[in-house]
Amino acid sequence: MKDKFYTYIEELQDRITGALESEDGGARFREDLWQRPEGGGGRTRVIENGAVFEKGGVNISAVHGPLPKSMQQYFGVGEVDFFACGLSLVLHPKSPMVPTVHANWRYFEMYDKGGKVVDQWFGGGQDLTPYYLFEEDARHFHGVCKAACDAHDPGFYPEYKQKCDAYFRNHHRGEARGVGGLFFDYLRPGEGRSAGDWYGFVTEVGDSFLQAYLPIVKRRKGLPYDARHREWQEIRRGRYVEFNLVHDKGTLFGLKTNGRIESILMSLPPAVQWRYDHYPEPGSQEAALIKVLETPVEWV
Repeated sequence: MKDKFYTYIEELQDRITGALESEDGGARFREDLWQRPEGGGGRTRVIENGAVFEKGGVNISAVHGPLPKSMQQYFGVGEVDFFACGLSLVLHPKSPMVPTVHANWRYFEMYDKGGKVVDQWFGGGQDLTPYYLFEEDARHFHGVCKAACDAHDPGFYPEYKQKCDAYFRNHHRGEARGVGGLFFDYLRPGEGRSAGDWYGFVTEVGDSFLQAYLPIVKRRKGLPYDARHREWQEIRRGRYVEFNLVHDKGTLFGLKTNGRIESILMSLPPAVQWRYDHYPEPGSQEAALIKVLETPVEWV
């Protein structure tokens, strides 16, 4: 399974970066290959200063070796070996009218000292973070997510949408990071579903990403904006940074397993503001976004 899934994310990385380069029309992804001293490595691809994408990364990695002590405590296990692979992407568009997007699809195994697999699971999801709310875009993104889920189980979308709303939230701010999408973790074989069944579901979601995001980019990238819109985008990017550095499990896992720092932190946007005690003007488009982020919305 680990070889099968890694082959899938290699192909998916090629497909996504190719489509994004075509959409940008100018910038190309820079590729870095890296090795982890304890075992494994990855292929990082970053795009910067494009016509559409100010900064973005589409990274794959496969790391393995003894599970670090800090992660043993986190998972509640003793000395075991592990293997983890996944694709993680974050795209920060230049225009404030185009939303930031994040997605991740991953697979994890743990082994006893004899090399036997003692646990395995899939995880991942995709979520949308607009700076200016276009309800049509949120409905489209969630509609694609729901269709991918419904192909496997009609109960998946409401469950994983709710988990996304709960996870991608700056609890210290009392607001969501964005308008959500899907989040799932610890999808283990059992209770009538095999590892192959979960592979089929997670790859269906991965395959849906471009359909979920690119139509939004095409609709919004040509809209006019000015310095005021850009300032709001940078303030909201500050909230994105707060989530990734305070709450994000993937960032924590990468740092505690000696992952490549540049690849882990590629999710951070290039231009950000933290304004003291800032609140948008009542009745403004900016205030309308904040209102929506306070309580989860059923978009479809």
